[in-house]
Amino acid sequence: MPMRKPAIGVPYSVGLNRPRYSLPENACDCHMHIFDPRFAASPHWQRIPPVATVETYRLLQARLGLTRTVVVTPSTYGVDNSCTLDALDQLGDAARGVVVVPHDVDDQELNRLAKWQVKGIRVNFVTPQSWGETTETMLRTLGEKVARLGWHIQIFVHPEQLLQLETAVRALPVPVVIDHMALIDPAEGDRAPAFKTLSGLMDSGNVWVKLSGAYMRSAVGEPDYADTWSLGKALVQMAPDRLVWGSDWPHTTQPLNSVNDASLLDLMSEWAGDADAMRRILVDNPAQLYQFDS
Repeated sequence: MPMRKPAIGVPYSVGLNRPRYSLPENACDCHMHIFDPRFAASPHWQRIPPVATVETYRLLQARLGLTRTVVVTPSTYGVDNSCTLDALDQLGDAARGVVVVPHDVDDQELNRLAKWQVKGIRVNFVTPQSWGETTETMLRTLGEKVARLGWHIQIFVHPEQLLQLETAVRALPVPVVIDHMALIDPAEGDRAPAFKTLSGLMDSGNVWVKLSGAYMRSAVGEPDYADTWSLGKALVQMAPDRLVWGSDWPHTTQPLNSVNDASLLDLMSEWAGDADAMRRILVDNPAQLYQFDS
């Protein structure tokens, strides 16, 4: 068996190690962001964005063994998706997009975005948005607007917000993807009220969860995030066919150079437990949700 080339350093991702297990063909990173200085940040955004270009991200793909990716417009750019669309153009058929749009977006703009293989919109209840407060009404309005396109809505919420939005999420006419495991506290795990709500939503068959952002609530952190194991395993046991994984590179919520993306994949493999579940989460589920094979 030929030896793999040594990994090289990747900005915003510490370490040089590769994941313990070689990933299956067409493994997909379903949540990452591109920040390119050619595109100006929204006036509402107060932090200085990183320089995390497509060229840099390709280094991460090579190190981890990822082939496909989903570029998610960060809140940094408000409702200007130019950076994401440029990234999709560079990445080609192996990439899909999730964008941010205002509640009054028209069909012409949505049709334009669809030409770049955009497959969903993100509605963020957590971080500052260019329009101000995100509301349940906005969520319903956008769900109705994108239903004709076969897109999904990706929702970023705190656990207590998920409890409040349960009825609205159930009523949406499109598939729903919950970001970053709904930020459930791993110390509570499957005993958390939000986990019970998430379980009921996933049982509906229309709700997916991203196994991403484990570091956001972990009190242990690198290298193994051991306090998240019970939560991750519970999600895999509950609905392995409606889970996807994302790196969340370049990890803008964390201190610089504090996250090893190989550790995040190793963590997911611990949650998954076997190669079959790994393939579902990394290949089969993303292919269905983001329409890679259509």
